Amino acid sequence: MLLRPHMSTPRALLSVFHKDGIVDLGRSLSEMGWDLLSTGGTARTLREANLPVIDVSDATGHPECFDGRVKTLHPAVHGGILVRRDREDDMETLVELGYDTIDLVCVNLYPFEAVAARDPPVINAELIEMIDIGGPTMIRSAAKNHKDCLVLTSPNQYTKVLNSLKSSNGSPSGVSQEDRKQLALEAFQRTAAYDAAVSNELENRFNSPDVPNRIHIASELGTNLRYGENPHQPAAFYPAASATGPQGLAAAVQHGGKELSFNNYLDLDGALRIARGLLRDTDKSRQHGCVVIKHTNPCGAAIDETQVAAWENALASDPESAFGCVIAFTHVVEKSTAEAIGGHFLECIIAPGYDAEALDILSEKKNRRMLTLEEFTPREDEVRIRQLDGGWVAQIQGPPSIDWSAVSCVTKASADDDLLALARFGSTVLSEVKSNSIILVAQTDTGFATVGVGPGQTSRVEAVRIAARRAGDRANGSMMVSDAFFPFRDGIDTANEIGVKTVVQPGGSVRDQESIDAADEHGMAMIFTGQRLFLH
Repeated sequence: MLLRPHMSTPRALLSVFHKDGIVDLGRSLSEMGWDLLSTGGTARTLREANLPVIDVSDATGHPECFDGRVKTLHPAVHGGILVRRDREDDMETLVELGYDTIDLVCVNLYPFEAVAARDPPVINAELIEMIDIGGPTMIRSAAKNHKDCLVLTSPNQYTKVLNSLKSSNGSPSGVSQEDRKQLALEAFQRTAAYDAAVSNELENRFNSPDVPNRIHIASELGTNLRYGENPHQPAAFYPAASATGPQGLAAAVQHGGKELSFNNYLDLDGALRIARGLLRDTDKSRQHGCVVIKHTNPCGAAIDETQVAAWENALASDPESAFGCVIAFTHVVEKSTAEAIGGHFLECIIAPGYDAEALDILSEKKNRRMLTLEEFTPREDEVRIRQLDGGWVAQIQGPPSIDWSAVSCVTKASADDDLLALARFGSTVLSEVKSNSIILVAQTDTGFATVGVGPGQTSRVEAVRIAARRAGDRANGSMMVSDAFFPFRDGIDTANEIGVKTVVQPGGSVRDQESIDAADEHGMAMIFTGQRLFLH
């Protein structure tokens, strides 16, 4: 490798918005004989720590201008970063231009994501000023030329790089090419996430689409899981990138047990969606909700005045399927609930928290995993994305947005307020059951509960039969809720045979009248919601 021009000492360019660790980094580099280049607030911070600093404007011969919009966008900066040290012509050109090499770039970016997340939202003009230009440009330049220039984008990287430099008496050669490659990769990942955040936020502000025109997804570092749905499939969990910190399952705190599996995450997601839907859409007098999930489908759900009753009624819906289940509670788990759960075999529980005695009781089983999610909030509409062969599909997904003041009872038998409340509960649960789906729900002594779930069938009448078999005698007097219309009357006839008294469906079939006639023949009430609830 050729010698650097002027035989000068190594140079580091430090320009950060978030100053955590920057003084210690600058001091360590300076003590190892490095020159420090810096800009604006970073330079002031370093000088206040009595460190020698060269202003970038002195190195470029041009002042910062336009309220700091232009500081580092200069050939003296990018030439020093991008020059190829093993190219004689590159190095000769650098000397001719009077520039020097830059051996380390440490940059973090304007907090666009954090400013975009403010509530109430900032005005566009303020947000635009948070779009960093010089920072990403330097990061990308240094990452491209990582063979010759180190790039640091996070304080988490400082210690390892400093230790490598100390091992070589401050020489940049102390940092291996493998470490340089990893730093470059992390740098490009950071700028990619930043660009995604800018693109997504500006699209929301400038276009306000129902769904994105383009999909840009950014994540935090993934965590490898034991395996995927099956042992031969590698898998990982990737928290969504967020300026406000981890969200949803990424924010959950685990208490005890082994690591979560791929299937655990899927089931926990399903449990959360229903539990948050119950918080939003059910009668507040029945404040306690419980959801029991197996293979992403609910095998039972209930709301009740007490948490113990909610658990017992949710379990009673299908205790056989609930073996090895995932459970969600909408409120802090109480000691009495933990005692009621007893030795039941379960994989995970997620809740807003646990009474200390409840957590002790639940933890007596070695492999149980209890998770606390403090931000256990009612579910809202959101964009959900699924990958397909060759692309993605996206849709707005959330709790059923049924206008319950506008639903219609289309039969001779009427539906009172209690039936409508039960129908609302049933629709919330049904919306997260794989289609074609049927659930049977009933009023308990102090709440509502599923009594039979028929998920994922190609035939709607078969879904009715499955729900009936799981309900057994509890089907008598129940309400049947369907995610789509009945194309034939056979589903209604089958429901009558098992004692169903009320049917809830969206309506919309050309044969709706046949279903209505069948309900009238059997003395059933039938409610049309006007909204299909498919889940594929």
